Amino acid sequence: MPEPDRIQPKRLGDYLEIMTKAVFQSGISWKVVESKWPGIKEAFRDFDAEAVSETSEQALDDLCQDTRVIRNRRKLSAIVSNAQRIVGLDEEHGGFQKYLRSHDDFTATVPDIRKQFKFMGDTGIYFFLYVVGEDVPPHDEWFASRKSK
Repeated sequence: MPEPDRIQPKRLGDYLEIMTKAVFQSGISWKVVESKWPGIKEAFRDFDAEAVSETSEQALDDLCQDTRVIRNRRKLSAIVSNAQRIVGLDEEHGGFQKYLRSHDDFTATVPDIRKQFKFMGDTGIYFFLYVVGEDVPPHDEWFASRKSK
């Protein structure tokens, strides 16, 4: 997989989009995720975090039949839940970036993201934090530390 581009998030939806990519890439080829991405983006209203956070059970049922997306009910439901947490943490901390930076360092951030969000494992969290421009350890060091566990 090529090194992902970093972004400067300008809205909550930017965080939701990168997190959603991490959710889908867990256990699924990144090539499959990339090929479906335009449809996923459209189905999730360009990752408008507030709109996604209000997705109904019926709308989730409809998404499970939508060929534009990867039709995994648990992951689709996780995206809605993650949108709700992003919106909630944004409100609680006066900005989602402030939430991310409320931890001492990368090592302290990982378990909290794991606790707050669904389908976010260590690799997904590393990817998410890297892409949204947060401080992460160099990839080779992080990867080596993961192998020793």
